[in-house]
Amino acid sequence: MYDFFVKTFPRFLLFVAVLAALVAVGFIARAWTQEQVVAYEAERPETGLVRNTTAAWKNLNPDNFETQALQFYLNLNREAIYEPVDPNGEPVEFRVELGETGRSISERLEAMGLIRDAGLFRLYLRLNNLEQKLEAGKFILSPAMTVPEIAEALQQARREDILVRIPEGRRAEEIAQILEEAEVIDAAEFMAAVRTGDLNLLGLPDYPLLRDKPPGASFEGYLFPDTYRFPEDATPADILRQMFDNLEVKIEDKDRTAIAASGRTFFQVLILASIVEREAVLDEERPLIASTYLNRLGPVCEKEVFGYLAADPTVQYAMGYDPDQDTWWPTVPDVQDYLEVNSPYNTYLYPGLPPGPIANPSLASIKAAIYPAQTTYCYFVATGDGRHVFSETGAEHELNVQSNQP
Repeated sequence: MYDFFVKTFPRFLLFVAVLAALVAVGFIARAWTQEQVVAYEAERPETGLVRNTTAAWKNLNPDNFETQALQFYLNLNREAIYEPVDPNGEPVEFRVELGETGRSISERLEAMGLIRDAGLFRLYLRLNNLEQKLEAGKFILSPAMTVPEIAEALQQARREDILVRIPEGRRAEEIAQILEEAEVIDAAEFMAAVRTGDLNLLGLPDYPLLRDKPPGASFEGYLFPDTYRFPEDATPADILRQMFDNLEVKIEDKDRTAIAASGRTFFQVLILASIVEREAVLDEERPLIASTYLNRLGPVCEKEVFGYLAADPTVQYAMGYDPDQDTWWPTVPDVQDYLEVNSPYNTYLYPGLPPGPIANPSLASIKAAIYPAQTTYCYFVATGDGRHVFSETGAEHELNVQSNQP
């Protein structure tokens, strides 16, 4: 019995000591947690505490043990969290690629000298549930920033504006190509949105000037030419919204009143303006060209042209892109060749206005279509220097053609 007691008693004492140590650790951990609760409730920016605001701090239990452990570890390393690598560090550009992981981002931050420890940065992201909130894009970071500041910055990608000039008289496909070359948006993606002609589908608001656009008609004609600033990650809706907003501002109330008084819709005005845009070179001639086309549609020139516009640009629009000429506005050797293009846009074959705008006109051409000159002209021909000669009869026109064209 004595021998048994001698052998087992030391083991019993060791067991009691281990048990006591575990109890002590438990009490210490509980006391530490309670102290943290008080500290977090009274936290000030200068305390240097790292915390997860969603953690359940009242009790240390299996549900929050990992969070508490991460919290404890980061507080032990709070110098690396709250002190910048270099208070005098210069700003640098940092790009996060789409789908890049937190591990990759952290390692690159460390490699660039923006943080001290990639592992600590990942743990900070994990503790605060930030890894899934990091955005792809460009950022301006600095070694003078702390880990929380860098983590915050990486949630707000910079939207850099791209300056783009949309020239007058271009058709939608040409504008789409300009936007793609400026790296604003893919041309096919933009054209898909333009062809829908549907504001609701694109999540765009109602625009008064678009209300009389026929159902199913595209946004051709409404892509108002101007200089724009588009974000580099612009959506089709972002681009169209700026263009439509601009158009609504440029067309004044008096212009809308004049359109209504003329018995026309804005859509019809745009069609005429788009043809004027493709024909005119000089601003002073735009109202004359608009007047001539309106005369051809009405009684003034009825006995001369029988309601046919016979406008070359409308046929060119129907012909589309010509790879041999490398243009969306191909020309033909003889005007008789236009008669071979069977399209409702061919105003040599079909009387009246074409089904829709053939380009996106300038404000000057829109104003000319709203306020045409008062003339009795039925014809005009280009002189080769940007000007045109106008005439009332077919006989006069033939003489002008012979005099001004080879």
